[in-house]
Amino acid sequence: MKYSTYIFDLDGTLLNTLTDLAASCNYALRVHGMPEHSVDDVRRFVGNGVRVLMERAVPDGAANPGFEAVFATFREHYMHHSLDTTCPYPGISETLSELKNRGCRLAVVSNKMMAATVELCHHFFPDTIEVAIGEHEAEGIRKKPAPDTVFAALAQLGVEKEGAVYVGDSDVDVQTAANAGLPCISVLWGFRNRDFLEKHGAKTFISAPYELL
Repeated sequence: MKYSTYIFDLDGTLLNTLTDLAASCNYALRVHGMPEHSVDDVRRFVGNGVRVLMERAVPDGAANPGFEAVFATFREHYMHHSLDTTCPYPGISETLSELKNRGCRLAVVSNKMMAATVELCHHFFPDTIEVAIGEHEAEGIRKKPAPDTVFAALAQLGVEKEGAVYVGDSDVDVQTAANAGLPCISVLWGFRNRDFLEKHGAKTFISAPYELL
C-alpha cells in the first residue's frame, strides 16, 4: 500500500545517533565519578527519551542523589555534540526526497529533547521534513508511546490520519503506532533486531529505505 503521509521516528530510523548519545552519556557519568557503559549498553537504554536513557545508565537510576546533576551534564554536553558523528542511514536522504517529490507529507516525532530534534531535522533534512516534534513537557504533550506527538504532527501538517503510516525502529514505535491507530513499518537497520520487534508486536518490516517507495 502506498501512503500519503509518513510519520518517522528519528534515532535509529532516520539518523544513526548512537555514538553521540553514548559519548554524552559516558561524559556525564565520568564527570560525576560513575561507571561508564559500552555502546551496546546504550543501544539497549535508548528509545524512551533521554531522561529514561540516563535513568538506566546511572546506578540506582533516578533514586541516585546525584541523578539530576548527571542528567543536566548529559543534556548540556549532548546539545553541543549531537552532530559530532550523527548522520542519516544510507539511502534515507534520497528516499525522503523521492517521497517529497511524489507529493507525500513528511514529519518526525521523537522522544528526544525538542531542541535537539528540531536542530537535527533542520540540519539533515531541511527540504523534506516539514514538522519535527520532540519531547516538550511544557506543552503538556505526552511522549511516545502515547499518541500525542503523532496527533500533533498530523495537525501541524494539516492532514487526517487516513493515508498515514508510522515508521520506526523500536517496540516503543510499534506501540505508538497502535495507540495512534496507524499502520506501522518497522525498520531493520536501527537499534532493535527483528526478533525483538516481533516479540513486541511488529508485523511489517523493511531492510532498506528504498522499500518505502
